Amino acid sequence: MNKLLVFCLVIMPFTSWAQKPKNKVLKKPNIIYIMSDDHTSQAFGIYGSRLAPLNPTPTLDKLANEGMIFDNCFVTNSICTPSRATIITGQYSQANGVLDLEGEVETKSQYLPEEMKNLGYQTALVGKWHLKNQPNFDYYNIFTEHHQQGSYFDPYLTESTMHYEPYYGMPNYEGKQYKGHSSDVITDITIDWLENKRDTSKPFFLMHQFKAPHDDFEYAERYKDYLEDTYIPEPASLYENGNNGSIATRGKHDSLIHDIGSSVSKRNTIRNMGMRIWSDTYIKRNNPDFDITQVEGLSDKEYTHRTYQEYLKRYLRCVKGVDDNVARIIKYLKDNDLYDNTIIVYTGDQGFMLGEHDYIDKRWMYEESMRMPFIVRYPEKIKAGTRTDAIVNNADFAPTLIDLAGGEAPSQMQGQSFESILETGEEPENWQQSTYYRYWMHMAHAHANPAHFGIRTKRYKLIFFYGKYWVDTDNPKEDWNKKSWGNKFTQHTPVAWEFYDLAVDPQEMNNAYKNPTYKKVIANLKEQLLSKRKELNEDDGNKFPHIQKVIDNHWND
Repeated sequence: MNKLLVFCLVIMPFTSWAQKPKNKVLKKPNIIYIMSDDHTSQAFGIYGSRLAPLNPTPTLDKLANEGMIFDNCFVTNSICTPSRATIITGQYSQANGVLDLEGEVETKSQYLPEEMKNLGYQTALVGKWHLKNQPNFDYYNIFTEHHQQGSYFDPYLTESTMHYEPYYGMPNYEGKQYKGHSSDVITDITIDWLENKRDTSKPFFLMHQFKAPHDDFEYAERYKDYLEDTYIPEPASLYENGNNGSIATRGKHDSLIHDIGSSVSKRNTIRNMGMRIWSDTYIKRNNPDFDITQVEGLSDKEYTHRTYQEYLKRYLRCVKGVDDNVARIIKYLKDNDLYDNTIIVYTGDQGFMLGEHDYIDKRWMYEESMRMPFIVRYPEKIKAGTRTDAIVNNADFAPTLIDLAGGEAPSQMQGQSFESILETGEEPENWQQSTYYRYWMHMAHAHANPAHFGIRTKRYKLIFFYGKYWVDTDNPKEDWNKKSWGNKFTQHTPVAWEFYDLAVDPQEMNNAYKNPTYKKVIANLKEQLLSKRKELNEDDGNKFPHIQKVIDNHWND
């Protein structure tokens, strides 16, 4: 009896193990990275802006609430090409060399898709690319006309099976024209790739990148009545800008307000929204039945109001098209049992000014331009209904995606993975407490934004407008094409600091740089800024001594 008992005790662990079902071999998650162009956080429900009650993004809000929402995600350089270069390389602008819209990323330097391939992923890219050189993806189908910006309607795209060369002055590619609105077209292509072209034996990494809602805000015909009779809430700073800005952005005695920063109102005489949406060309193309006499003879305030309402409705109609097409992708994933094993990321390539401070476009270090929407859904590791105020930026995207795929970011990437924040909802003790920003272009493309850099913590923001081109225009030996930037300005602009306490002034209506209350805070921020620039090798002394001279001369102003 004793021998039988001993035998049973010995054999029991083995029989128990044998009876347990074998654990499934966990597949690597698929990853879909969805990015729109200029879709700012104000135009979401989840970010609680003045536009949230309009319910502009029901699909994206639902997706966000099934995962994690980031409240403090920022771009490092708020302009299309540099932002995309940072995302694809994991590097800041000075490191990857893409400082402006003329920049490009060599195929071999597109580290994110390369690492994904190394991890066994099939890679694909559909939609807007904007980085000139051939994409380093197994499959791509990208906009190729208009400097790779693409057209809203009936766009030309180049597929990976076609002839493709980088864009240098004139395009050199084999393209195919697709019929329909660009948001619908690229979603058709993505779903077709998922259904018919992908290798089902491999996990996939897919970047799906909308053109919308980039200006000129051309929406699909089915949205023409969307919000037609709805009043769009307006920011107070559209009409009264308080103490926002400085001599760098307004000029002495406001002498530059008609030149700096493209506007909703008639303020900017070089570029304002009314010039675009009430122009003969734009009306004929987008609203041929519109009676132009409706805006003629209006007071300046009424004109601004009318322009803003039309501007936002067009913008939000493009957003509606994006949201509906994301719903199509989600439906495909659900119908094909891919939804829960696919990490879904949604973001914009930067923020966008929707009339705040009477600005349109991006480029600024102000909140609406600098802040990026960022949501991630993956039920395997991310708890639904979570959000974080941890500071992340677009240089961190690539290391994080690589981490989630089971890899390790290469050493040349400057960003940091926030995988642990996604998985735990907690911010690590040593996590970054600030983010660095730099807009390199100066008074460019008729938007006329002065060059600047700065630091943003959870509470404070410090900006230095250094007022110089990133090339030395005082040096006649410089080989620089001013024409490509398309602005009448060749002079430098005033140098100034701006400081905002976002806890008491979230709308950035009071530049408190001269307020003695903040003297120690500002001094500490300057020390952090110096440290951050050194860490990122942003010292201008070697490459741009004319800028460094300005920095040195005005650091203690």
